[in-house]
Amino acid sequence: MSASVSLAVTHLVPLAKEVDENKVTPGVLGFIVFAVMALAVWGLMKSMSKHMRKVDFKESPDTEAEQPRPKADSQRG
Repeated sequence: MSASVSLAVTHLVPLAKEVDENKVTPGVLGFIVFAVMALAVWGLMKSMSKHMRKVDFKESPDTEAEQPRPKADSQRG
C-alpha cells in the first residue's frame, strides 16, 4: 500500500467508528434493490403503453338507443 492510501484509510477508520452501531440504514443493497424495482416498473409501464397503443376498440352501436321510443303522452290521446 502506498503512503497516501494508508493515510486515507487511517482518516476513514475513526469516521467509521463514529457511526452509531445500533442505527439501521438501508445501505448500498437497499439502494440497489430500489433501483432495480424502479427500472422494472419503468419497463412495465413502457410495455403497457406500447400494448395499449395497439388496442383497437370499436364500440358496437346500441340498438336500443337508435329505435325511437313512443311517448306515453301521445298514446293516451
